[in-house]
Amino acid sequence: MAFDKSLDKELFSESKEFEVTKLTVSVHSYNEGTPKVQVSRENRNMDSGDFKWSKLGRMTKEEAEAVIPLLTKALDSM
Repeated sequence: MAFDKSLDKELFSESKEFEVTKLTVSVHSYNEGTPKVQVSRENRNMDSGDFKWSKLGRMTKEEAEAVIPLLTKALDSM
C-alpha cells in the first residue's frame, strides 16, 4: 500500500529558526494509528531566503538545547 498524504494527520508542530536553518518538531498520526514524533531540518537558501528540506543529521549543542523543550511539548500532545 502506497503512502496517502490525506491519511497523515499533523497533531502538533512547532519550529525553531536559527541563522541558516530551521528545526521542526511535529507529531503525526497516519490512518488514525499511533502518534509518532518527527524532527526535521530545513536549510535557508541565502539567495532567495526560502527554506528547503534537508536530512536532519547531527545537531549543534544550541540546536539540541532548543529542540528539547519542543520535544517535551510534542510528548504532551500525544
